[in-house]
Amino acid sequence: MPADAALARELAQEAGDLLVSVRGSNPGLGPDELKRLGDRSAQDLLAARLAQHRPDDSVLSEEAADDAGRLDADRVWIIDPLDGTREFSEGRSDWAVHVALWEAGGVGGSLTAGAVALPGLGTVLATDSAAPAAAALGEPPRMAVSRTRPPAVADMLAGRFGFVPVPMGSAGYKVAAVVRGEVDLYVHAGGQHEWDSAAPVAVAIAAGLHASRIDGSALLYNRPDPLLPDLLVCRPELAATVLAAIAQDAA
Repeated sequence: MPADAALARELAQEAGDLLVSVRGSNPGLGPDELKRLGDRSAQDLLAARLAQHRPDDSVLSEEAADDAGRLDADRVWIIDPLDGTREFSEGRSDWAVHVALWEAGGVGGSLTAGAVALPGLGTVLATDSAAPAAAALGEPPRMAVSRTRPPAVADMLAGRFGFVPVPMGSAGYKVAAVVRGEVDLYVHAGGQHEWDSAAPVAVAIAAGLHASRIDGSALLYNRPDPLLPDLLVCRPELAATVLAAIAQDAA
């Protein structure tokens, strides 16, 4: 039986490979149909593999009905079978597959394993093989932002500190960009759920990065309401400055 982190990596890789195949074998499919097919195909695969390898664990997925029984479970897999459906349907590379494990214990439990597949780049980032985050890019810092709806907090940081916005797709891809050294920070406010950040945050923490809510509080998972609307992932040396600026702006 594979260890949890190895399983997360294997499942993310397998789902990513499937999605690449789905996209490549349906060139005439419209964007909406391709999104639905990708979501369904990756969800079915991950659900089947988790039932096979971890039949006693609970699962929280963007693409499946929520089972309240997970709230009493000791182990919950938090998955996003296709993070970045828009990018996937447009033939871009900035989308991801998220597979993370949350375990009970302590205050609020913790993420103990995770993997983010980046099929468009042919790579998987995982907690069992996370290298220290790549070196800082220099000044001014570069900041991952949404291609379509950058949050006001990102605009504020760009204006106050001269951070350079770098538009890109899915949340998982943005966090991975910090891990990979493509950018120095990613800040989001305005709506996400646990499956959007669980696996990326697990990998970011394993790589030595800062990860928190934008008020500096801990990111908590397997909550009754899976809404987890804001997130900061950045190089550790930027965290205090960014959090102070956000607090000042909100005052």
